[in-house]
Amino acid sequence: MSILAEVNSSDAIASSSIATETPTVSEVKKTFTSEEIQQLLPHRYPFLLVDKIIDYVPGKVAVGVKNVTINEPQFQGHFPGRPLMPGVLIVEAMAQVGGIVLTQLPEYNAGGLFVFAGIDKARFRRQVVPGDQLIMTVELLCIKQRRFGKMQARAEVDGQLAAEGELMFSLVG
Repeated sequence: MSILAEVNSSDAIASSSIATETPTVSEVKKTFTSEEIQQLLPHRYPFLLVDKIIDYVPGKVAVGVKNVTINEPQFQGHFPGRPLMPGVLIVEAMAQVGGIVLTQLPEYNAGGLFVFAGIDKARFRRQVVPGDQLIMTVELLCIKQRRFGKMQARAEVDGQLAAEGELMFSLVG
């Protein structure tokens, strides 16, 4: 299944002095449902941390949503009576949004797996608690040697910055 689709339509109507041509239309998928995300990423419950993609620009950026709910397993122990989403899970959720951008690059769509390889400049600015909706924006900065990717990630709740950092990815297998 190809997520990126291009539709070319050109009709040339020839008359003695007039030729009309329909312009090329490029249709790119801008949103992804949970089911479509599962076709792109290997993660599954309880570790699939992206509910949907609400905006996507091929090869550049994706915006994902994570609805944080009290019935998630990490809240049993983090922390009883005061549930907080662990920072490592916020980072992982941002990395999964980044994975959507990388899996859709035409040169990598055929196979291989980008794995999270590191984070620089990570900062946590706001607590994330059940009931919050985490909006994650992940932008591709560069790809080096066709095997390593670097992305800028931000996670926000109600327009307030919750976490940010530079994510690194490595292509395996």
